[in-house]
Amino acid sequence: MLAALGMGSAEELFSHLPADVKLGRPLNIPAGQSEYEIIEYFDKLAAENANGYASFLGAGVYRHFRPVVIDPLATRGEFLTAYTPYQAEISQGVLTTIFEFQTMIAQLTGMDVANASMYDGSTAVPEAGMMAVRITRRDKLLVAKTLHPEYREVLATYGRHQTLPVDTVEYDPESGQLDLEDLEAKLDDETAAVIVQSPNFFGVIDKTREAAEIAHRHGALLVLIFTEAASLGLLEPTYEADIVAGEMQSFAHPPSYGGPFVGVLATKEKNIRQMPGRLVGETLDEEGNRAFCLTLSTREQHIRRAKATSNICTNQALIALMATIYMSVFGKQGLRELAEQNLSKAHYLAEQIGTNGGRLAFNAPFFNEFVVRTNGAGAAAVNRHALDDKIIGGLELGRFYPELEDALLVCATEVNKRDEMDRYATKFSG
Repeated sequence: MLAALGMGSAEELFSHLPADVKLGRPLNIPAGQSEYEIIEYFDKLAAENANGYASFLGAGVYRHFRPVVIDPLATRGEFLTAYTPYQAEISQGVLTTIFEFQTMIAQLTGMDVANASMYDGSTAVPEAGMMAVRITRRDKLLVAKTLHPEYREVLATYGRHQTLPVDTVEYDPESGQLDLEDLEAKLDDETAAVIVQSPNFFGVIDKTREAAEIAHRHGALLVLIFTEAASLGLLEPTYEADIVAGEMQSFAHPPSYGGPFVGVLATKEKNIRQMPGRLVGETLDEEGNRAFCLTLSTREQHIRRAKATSNICTNQALIALMATIYMSVFGKQGLRELAEQNLSKAHYLAEQIGTNGGRLAFNAPFFNEFVVRTNGAGAAAVNRHALDDKIIGGLELGRFYPELEDALLVCATEVNKRDEMDRYATKFSG
């Protein structure tokens, strides 16, 4: 490269840079190592970082047991290396898995149809909101304060650039559920949809049917959000909802430094033409054999940009495949047993924390997460004390809810052991 530029050294190449921005010495990094040494180094580092740590952190990302069959199937070359695998003549296998994913999501959510997936749960929320705007031809959204705070931030960004007003509905300080009186007061003839999460960010089972009744009475839609897919194995679907959106990370892969995730969007059949993204449908080939192809795909990739319902959405085919394999392995009964274990362990942990000085912040039913007040011990102090015992504690809620400065959002799933829960509970004893 230097010869092509007519230069004799790297120093000459960078001679235009001021002297004060140059390092003037070699980089302070170790000498090169062999591949074997590098692998050994990272194995040792990983063991130091993760080995023996228990975790009670949830807040939208959850740890679940993952059957070992998922990775060997999902990482087959046909799935892992294919690019834009939607051409029906060469991608029947991929299209079949997406069709199965759509079918399972529709069954879990109680909706008629689901799309091929979304980027993640946070982007599925504004897409569902904009979908409601198109259906109702109204231009305002009401969102529960108990929707995941980061989902609300993404929605606010979309709303700001779509000139879409977004207002917040408060929660009842006793139950942690949606404040129905505040909802009733803020609903008007311009409201396109009410967006509610259940289990909500506090882990509380919310009043989704009551919210749907109020929304429908004012001509608005109900958009139901979930972040913990395991809850779908136990909680009855809110059939009154018009759109369901959420996150399937729970069924796809373990927490992994912020992603990747896989969002879902499902709805009633009458709303299907306003659904963003891709949809795989079933058809017959020219010989009468069952076949699959993209249909009603409203991305700009498939139709004129002006006609697209969204030009910044796609589906997470590989992660959706992982979730599909997970659901196939567990089956209906397995998913129910999984949910029951989550419910049981979270309630056991809540009881143990209660006997050690912690106090539940809300009195409504919860699934596998709950908010606990530390009664003067301080949320950060409890977490530091837990970390000393190789326990990753709950989320310090003051970051998002100043009124809950002394509270932690604690999660327990089927992978948490009794002795871990007992040890963690003692950290609340002052």
